[in-house]
Amino acid sequence: MSASRRQFTPEYKREAVCLADDLGNSSQAARDLGISANLIHRRRRQLREDGSRAFPGNGNPRDEEIARLKRELRRSQEQVAILKKAVGIVSSPSL
Repeated sequence: MSASRRQFTPEYKREAVCLADDLGNSSQAARDLGISANLIHRRRRQLREDGSRAFPGNGNPRDEEIARLKRELRRSQEQVAILKKAVGIVSSPSL
């Protein structure tokens, strides 16, 4: 049985590099975080090369925004359907 890969948020990756910089010791920061020192070195290099574009996550921001808007639309459609049912129940003649 293989272990699943851990996934870290872009904020966590930046914080890991900042912690290593604050401690002045990547190995100690890696031990504290439970990751390899090589990973911190790699992330530091990515930050240096890409700056604010480092660690973009899964997909681009446009796709994430489209997915968010689709979820919001689906939620709104469900709310409208519920309200239509409620109006039908309230406005129906009582027996």
